[in-house]
Amino acid sequence: MKLDNAHLKNALDLGSRLRLPTLPFQRARGVTGFFRPAMVQAAALCLRPGPGDTPEMLLVRTLTTRRWIPPKGWPVEGLTLAEAAAQEAWEEGGVRGTVATSPIGSFSYRKIRKNGVTLECRADLFVLLVDSVSDDFPEADVRERRWATPAEAADLVTEPDLRDLLRRL
Repeated sequence: MKLDNAHLKNALDLGSRLRLPTLPFQRARGVTGFFRPAMVQAAALCLRPGPGDTPEMLLVRTLTTRRWIPPKGWPVEGLTLAEAAAQEAWEEGGVRGTVATSPIGSFSYRKIRKNGVTLECRADLFVLLVDSVSDDFPEADVRERRWATPAEAADLVTEPDLRDLLRRL
């Protein structure tokens, strides 16, 4: 996939082509017939042109388990989920750009809180076309970041839903 300006702008329309069905509820593990809502988060699929015709996406390390993930975080009052995803891309990865208004899909994962409580989470993934990258960003001292092709990123992430989504790109 070649990423010239026309291709980058077309990537903003990925939501209509790759939208995956998501359920607002997930089955609670070990409890038959009971559903609880998943905690919703906003994630940014930060894309930039890479060497040759292959795009690169940004991954950041989680703070506690050190897994590779796209920048993501909780909804922010007064912001859409897309805007919250763009804010997380800046805070966790130091990138700014144009974010799509619709997610291209979502992925589920388990978040372990500091108190040991496990939360079932669903992160809606929004394409963000990177305009600028900075080494001076809010979480620069605690985050490691890495640029990878979607295929490489799929091999680096541990969440099965996210891996499947990245392999479709």
